[in-house]
Parts: sequence; structure tokens; C-alpha cells
Amino acid sequence: MTKRLFRHEHPVLLGLLILGAISILFLGGITFFISIISPSDQKDFFGKKNGIGIIEVKGVIISSEDLLQDLRDFRENQAVKAIVLRLDSPGGAVGASQELFKEVQRTKATKPVIASMGSVAASGAYYAALGANKIMASPGTITGSIGVILKFANLEELFGKIGYKSEVVKSGKLKDTGAPDRPLAPEERAVLQNIIDNVHQQFIRDVAASRGLPEEKVKILADGRIYSGEQAKNLGLIDLFGNFEDAITLAANLAGLDAKQPQLIYPKEKGFSLISLITGEQASAFKDRLLSHTPALSYEWALGQ
Repeated sequence: MTKRLFRHEHPVLLGLLILGAISILFLGGITFFISIISPSDQKDFFGKKNGIGIIEVKGVIISSEDLLQDLRDFRENQAVKAIVLRLDSPGGAVGASQELFKEVQRTKATKPVIASMGSVAASGAYYAALGANKIMASPGTITGSIGVILKFANLEELFGKIGYKSEVVKSGKLKDTGAPDRPLAPEERAVLQNIIDNVHQQFIRDVAASRGLPEEKVKILADGRIYSGEQAKNLGLIDLFGNFEDAITLAANLAGLDAKQPQLIYPKEKGFSLISLITGEQASAFKDRLLSHTPALSYEWALGQ
């Protein structure tokens, strides 16, 4: 009786309440939809202007999956007219660095890619930059370190002090190469050095092809040493001096966009969530951290190597 009386005496107020409830449900649906699409897709949805995709490579390159996916997404997104690959990394795993190089190279065939070096972009990070249209760095950027490294821990003396002994059953005499309870045998060292030399030659070959340099010249430069950005430019290892903003301006110019205020488009953040934990994304990240402490071929520069 009271509800019926309210409808008759306050029809306008009732209508506003119903309209408000519908609006809240509608806006909630829109908010949920926006939250599940990437930032670049959001810009498409609202009809915003085209822009520059920004992909950041920070820290040691252990795994490349997320970076490869970001490159593919930007390559297929029509709103992204050019890409700036911002590098601040000492390099990392050989396989991941080579995968990143190939994907950058593939993306360059579709839209301009500018590699922008920060404080450090050495070894594997430099390798990744080779796939871009242009490489930019500051005169004081640390780069180069064209080489390969494989590190093992020799804990033989420590194990002896604590009384640790290992028993190994193996299918071949080289199966436990790099075991931490003993030094490398000469034959083991020779096998590993042969692999190192082969992978090093792959790096040299890609530097020569990407930079238009003779392989013999690159071999001289590729002894593992680091170079300043200024030295690297003089040697033909990079193209231009410039900071992150300069790289954005160059990318905008190559894409035919307004270079004064280009729209910057970042990949969707991959934060922690229960869903990502269930689907294995967080487990994969944890696995990558563990792998970073196991012996692996690396295009990496670090103090104290």
C-alpha cells in the first residue's frame, strides 16, 4: 500500500531513481569492459588519435614472452603508428635476446621501430636494439659488450668443509658438465668453449648485417668490452645521440604524426591477480627468477664478471 502510494504521489522522483539505477549499471558495465582491454584498445574505443607505442626493456633479460606479445600487439594495433623500444638493461639470456631481436626486426617491416638506450643497453640489450630502424643513445650510455659468457659455481672446497658428497649416475661422461662439486675437466671446458665461440659468431654476424659493417671489423670490436655511447657512434654501432623524448620525436616524424604532442600508448600492465596465478603467469615469473640463478649462456654485461 505504501509503495503504491509513493508511485502515485512521486512519479517524477521514482522515475529519476530508476534512471539512476540504470545509469549506474550501464557505467559499471562500461568500466568493466574498459578494464579488460589493453590501453591501446581503449584509445581505439574512445576514438582517440593515433600514437607511439612504448615498450620498456628493464633489468636482466631472462624471458622474452611478455615483450614478444607486446610487440605483436602493437604490430597489429592500427592506432600504433610507430614503436619506441626503451632499453635499460645489461642484457641477459642468449635465447631470449635473439628472440627479441627477431621480433623487433619483424615489427620493423610493418611500422617504424626506434631503439632508445638509457643508462645501460649492453650485450643482449644491444642485440635487441639491432632489429630497430634506428638506434639512439646518450654520449655517456654504456653499450657494446658484444660477447658471450657462461658461469658456473665451483663449491668443491665448501662442500669438503661441510662433508657434502654427491653420487652421480650418468649416460655419458659429459652429462654432468658444470657440476658444482668439482672443477671442469679439460674436455668439458673445450666443449663449452666451442659452444661459446659458435654463439659469439652468431652475435658478430647479426651485428655486421644490421649495422652494415664488415665481419672482420666487428670481430675486433666484439671482445666483450663496453663502449660509451659516443664511442659506439664513432664505431658505427649506433646511429644518433638523443634521449627518450628525442626517440619519441623521431618515431613520430617517421610515422607522420604530430611530433610536438604525440599520443603515447603503453602495453597493458601485467600485475598480480588470482586469475594470473591460476593461469600460470605468476608461476612463470617465479620460474624465470629461479632460472636467472642457474648456469645459462648469456649475452650479458655486469660488474665483477
